[in-house]
Amino acid sequence: MIAHLKSMGIDGIEGYTVSVECFISNGLPGFEVVGLPDASVKEARERVRAAIKTSGLRFPPSRITVNLAPANTKKTGTIYDLPILLGILAAQGQIRLPDETSAFLGELSLEGKLRPIPGVLPMAIAAAKGGIRTLYVPIQNAKEATLAEGLEVIPVYSLRQLIAHLQGGPTIQPQPKWERSQMSRQIPDFKEVMGQENAKRALEIAAAGGHNVLMVGPPGSGKSMLAKRLPSILPEMTSEESLEVTQIHSIMGLVDPDNPLVTVRPFRSPHHTVTAPGLAGGGSVPRPGEISLAHRGVLFLDELPEFRKETMEVLRQPLEDSIVTITRASGSETYPCEFMLVCAMNPCRCGWYGDPSGRCTCSEQSVHNYVNRISGPLLDRIDIIIEVPAVSFDELRERKEGEPSSAIRARVNAAREIQHRRFAGTKTVSNARMDPEQLKSVCALSEECADLMREAFDTLGLTARSYDRILKVARTIADLDGAETIGLSHLAEAIQYRTYQIGRN
Repeated sequence: MIAHLKSMGIDGIEGYTVSVECFISNGLPGFEVVGLPDASVKEARERVRAAIKTSGLRFPPSRITVNLAPANTKKTGTIYDLPILLGILAAQGQIRLPDETSAFLGELSLEGKLRPIPGVLPMAIAAAKGGIRTLYVPIQNAKEATLAEGLEVIPVYSLRQLIAHLQGGPTIQPQPKWERSQMSRQIPDFKEVMGQENAKRALEIAAAGGHNVLMVGPPGSGKSMLAKRLPSILPEMTSEESLEVTQIHSIMGLVDPDNPLVTVRPFRSPHHTVTAPGLAGGGSVPRPGEISLAHRGVLFLDELPEFRKETMEVLRQPLEDSIVTITRASGSETYPCEFMLVCAMNPCRCGWYGDPSGRCTCSEQSVHNYVNRISGPLLDRIDIIIEVPAVSFDELRERKEGEPSSAIRARVNAAREIQHRRFAGTKTVSNARMDPEQLKSVCALSEECADLMREAFDTLGLTARSYDRILKVARTIADLDGAETIGLSHLAEAIQYRTYQIGRN
């Protein structure tokens, strides 16, 4: 006898429908799963066998063949435990399955309880688009699944409970749609940062236009402290952005079961020992890396020169294209990675090069070698380079509270609103993402500004890319000022953020 039911799968960050076909025939007992299953799918045979027996049901002493269609797509993970088990029971006639508008997901324990699985949100969204009306998921994933519109979600705790529900016994009530609570995660505030007004101004500009930043300064000057407070002044995420980010985090199993929607812009800070696949994504089966987990948020690289050179270089293409494509023998996947890159570094290995105290012990050659660990093409993709000097004793002693993040965020939101109106109807979301045509139309320079730009281009040895980035930063400064056109002061401030020469007094 053959039983048919629906499940779901993951391809990149998109879900797709999987048909589970179970055939029980006479012959020597056996249990085969076909349809390009990986090792974790094949291991479902033992989990299913044990769960059926410990739940008081009969496992057939027959030949069992389970096909996961489409058979030319690789199936990974433990999400097929539940549909495989239900297919076996239905093929024996032990249970009656609901209609074809239902789908099942879930990993089984040996005693028949359901365990949570990653990637439920993208699969739930794909199920709703594919005509599925009822989705059965582990109870821990139920709130996450309700984020998909037009779907009834049935939270399942155990196999016994589900069988009773399908057989007309006690009914499992659908999971109520998750509603965002008023409680929000506390984010560090800029008012806690003493001094460093120039660095705060630079980060405000970066937040207003989505620009990449490099902070250079001695140990303890507050670079990491400033970076960690950047999310507090970024605009709030839209509903579309939250769903997009939550799907990526769902695939990696990073979603909070009780508060499944990511509502605060991500802040990812990988250690400098991270590998290139860990940063960009990879693995035998391609998975998102840190740059994709930072999508719509901030990727903070502290102690930038300490990262491996090959690790830093993988950032170059994603910074330009906002996507990363990972190709392996098992397939190729493309992940979104539109993030703000924020970096911090010491000016030399000891950290005190150029400090008035004169405590630096590094030779000129040592400083040169340290700085040269960062390639020119990567530096060229950074819009703002700012010096963060050591905080003075008077500033520390005064303990004067700085401007709160809420006030800075209000100015950032006003500038972003100007950009939203400017780029309405396009895919561009901020000044940093302008394409050449948009740059030409909204960053026109007066003759006076053109003369200043020409002088800076020759003096600083700018490239075409750095020239464009100065114009984008100038446009953001003008937006913060509420100006229609780029003025001389806006352009001069933008150029200033390219004049700091790393490794030179």
